[in-house]
Amino acid sequence: MSNTIKKDINSSLKFVYSENNSISVIFHENDLLMGVVGEFNQNLKELEKITNSSIYSRGNSILIKSTSEKNEILKNAIQFLANQFKNNGSIEQKDILSSVDQFMINEKVKNTNVTDIIKTPKKSIIPRSEKQKEYVRALRQNEIIISAGPAGTGKTFLAVAVGLTMLLEKKIERIILSRPAVEAGERLGFLPGDMKEKVDPYLRPLYDSLYDLFHFEKIQRMIEIGDIEIAPLAFMRGRTLKNSFAILDEAQNATDTQIKMFLTRIGENSKIVVNGDPTQIDLPNKKMSGLERSKKILSHLSEIAVIDFDHSDVVRHPLVSKIVKAYNNNDQS
Repeated sequence: MSNTIKKDINSSLKFVYSENNSISVIFHENDLLMGVVGEFNQNLKELEKITNSSIYSRGNSILIKSTSEKNEILKNAIQFLANQFKNNGSIEQKDILSSVDQFMINEKVKNTNVTDIIKTPKKSIIPRSEKQKEYVRALRQNEIIISAGPAGTGKTFLAVAVGLTMLLEKKIERIILSRPAVEAGERLGFLPGDMKEKVDPYLRPLYDSLYDLFHFEKIQRMIEIGDIEIAPLAFMRGRTLKNSFAILDEAQNATDTQIKMFLTRIGENSKIVVNGDPTQIDLPNKKMSGLERSKKILSHLSEIAVIDFDHSDVVRHPLVSKIVKAYNNNDQS
């Protein structure tokens, strides 16, 4: 039996191709192997489930046995996960999903411009679709960005990541996080505490993104000294935002008047990002939502970027994309 051997660029992996239509991925570092395999082989099990193939962990190697096409996909997936573990020290489920995404393994992503990658203290964020690339570039180049699309497309996460890097690089003086205080189909009643404690439940997704990108204690400190500000949408009126990166999340629940008010807060050396999902309007009258109207009215202005995501840009669990697509098909029919 003849074997063809190919070395990885960083010499941490070696690929052995066998005549029985299998590939052995040999690891030279035990820590790297354990990181890629995951606790109780969980990462390999997830890869098997996603690709409907067979993967085995044997000693210091991983054996891939499937069709020639799937073998190459899985080989690239393991190489991608190894790089993720080396760069970030951990592998998350979304990394496993990205590792087998055709977008992540084709040549245009291998040649992704370094300026498209967002480097935060905890991890490097790579845009996972062409639309996400376009969005990240808009976040860096335009003064106002309006994005709309389903849950899981990275609208909030990428905006927070770009804002945080600009703050740490001292290109801006503060990040402002805002959101309409509209309940998602439930009556929460009276919320105790000061203003921050009252609005925190509505801003939890923004906090989650921050904590995923930077250390908890440092984020808390930045909030305390005002480098990161929590501002309910209703309290933005009358302000002028200078040297700021302001994000309005869940903008589908903001009225036309509120979005106009928020956009006109922009001042010198500032960016404003408006994100929302038009399919998840929680206002009593859905026609009150101003997100779609703002896109229509402002899309012709060169300083304003309008980005529309769809189910193909979802980067959460694959089932999320299927759910979004199913609901869209039902609405259209």
